[in-house]
Amino acid sequence: MSTPDARLDAGPRPGLTLLVVCLGVLIVPLGVSGTPVALPDIGRELGGSLASLQWVVNAYNVMAASLMMVAGSLADLIGRKKMFAFGTGLYAVSLVATVLAPSVVVIDIARGVAGVAAAALMTSATAIVASSFDGAARAKAFAVAGVTLGSGLALGPTTSGLLVGALGWESVFYAHLALVVLSMLGLPFLQESRNPQAGGIDWPGTITFSLALVLFTLAIIQGPQSGWGSPTVLLLFAGSVLLVVAFALVERRQENPMFDLSLFRESRFLSVNLLNVAFSFGFIGLLLVLPAYLIGANGESSQGAGLIMLLLTGPVLFCPLVGGRLVASGVHMRVVLGLGLLLIAAGCAWLTVVHPGIGVLGLAGPLLVAGVGVGLIMGVLDGAAVSTVPPERAGMAAGMFNTIRLASEAIAAVVMVAAVASMIRSRISDGLSQYVAKGGDSASTTADRVASGDVAGVVKDAPAALRDGFGDFLSQGHTDALRVVLWASAALCAITAVVVHQMLAERPAAGKPGGQVPGQPATADGAPLERTLVDD
Repeated sequence: MSTPDARLDAGPRPGLTLLVVCLGVLIVPLGVSGTPVALPDIGRELGGSLASLQWVVNAYNVMAASLMMVAGSLADLIGRKKMFAFGTGLYAVSLVATVLAPSVVVIDIARGVAGVAAAALMTSATAIVASSFDGAARAKAFAVAGVTLGSGLALGPTTSGLLVGALGWESVFYAHLALVVLSMLGLPFLQESRNPQAGGIDWPGTITFSLALVLFTLAIIQGPQSGWGSPTVLLLFAGSVLLVVAFALVERRQENPMFDLSLFRESRFLSVNLLNVAFSFGFIGLLLVLPAYLIGANGESSQGAGLIMLLLTGPVLFCPLVGGRLVASGVHMRVVLGLGLLLIAAGCAWLTVVHPGIGVLGLAGPLLVAGVGVGLIMGVLDGAAVSTVPPERAGMAAGMFNTIRLASEAIAAVVMVAAVASMIRSRISDGLSQYVAKGGDSASTTADRVASGDVAGVVKDAPAALRDGFGDFLSQGHTDALRVVLWASAALCAITAVVVHQMLAERPAAGKPGGQVPGQPATADGAPLERTLVDD
């Protein structure tokens, strides 16, 4: 059950509070969806392997996922305004370090710091809104925050592409810095609050979970370089598995666990988290691999790639409302979720028509179909997560759901890129033998450069005798690899759609707690997910 917060001072105007919070929150999805478009230019200017470029994105996602729960606990303990100020300040420092970085490795570290800040921002912002508004005003405030998150995710690739093309990759992070500074200027308008009954922090659970995620990510990134059967990769996978086991054992013995693992016994809660994984591969992974293909194999500029990505992300601006209205009109939530996944599957399968030189019209159909599916799911997924558990456990369920979502996004991003790089290497290995023999890069390095969107750079560095037709050869290898990944994503989303549809059809026995009908709100006043994050 929820406990009343201790409000330490009165806030001035709720509208200003919401504006400040939304400015801070906006940076989080922009960091997820906007950064991948800048990677090819970062790689060309600063060099670095595909692995180091991947960490520009993965460090952010992994740190945010690992620390989301502990950040929420700290916000309750020391004060939500203090945690929000810490998050904005740390994010600003990380952005300054990013634009001044002399190497990709420094950017990787800075983006990891930004992930820590993102976790602090998201959890504290949610709690600030929950403690600053009541009743219908609270629901409207969370609706505005939700639109802000969706807009950042949708517009990130396009705005980044335009900025990179016009002013260079640094301009993306300068723009993010401007948003953070504006939010920091509004800190005096926020009210302080904390939970006087907040429990302790589960440090053993946080450490084992974080290390397991880091080792797994390292293993996936290292696989294409060292070989999937190499001792290094196998040891990393084994270490990750052992840490997952340790995490489960630790959580069973904790008085205030990071994860209440017993929630996974509820098949409907398990189903929405399975959907989380498929959604990440069908959408978040595509946000990372498609811009590199458009720039490298299709010859698009950064601006062109960003505008094309709007076909995928644009529907996120309005389709969540459609999904919510369908559920409100009586359509079962499982139908909307299943339909959304099937549309993503159809879009990924249709996108396999991709080929070097394909125009916008050829890409529009599949990207719009997948984007509509993404939007439908985003409109109801958060509500589904908390409607599948008893109301008194909704806070823990929401925290677990968001942590798993971020972890799934991090894993999907690294797996998709690693799969593309591995298959590029496989498909062009025979043709590369002459290239390597004449002094070109190794097969793995070349595959990495192609996967990161640097086909033009590889051709430029190739011996003169090999340049004729070499770019077409590399682009076709990239196309073949991308098609395999797209078919795999389509199959995963389609199978998961069927599984989730069946699992969400299950009902608890009459009188059993947690018997909300899917599609109905988890609370009596219809409050959305974000409210439950601080009510546990």
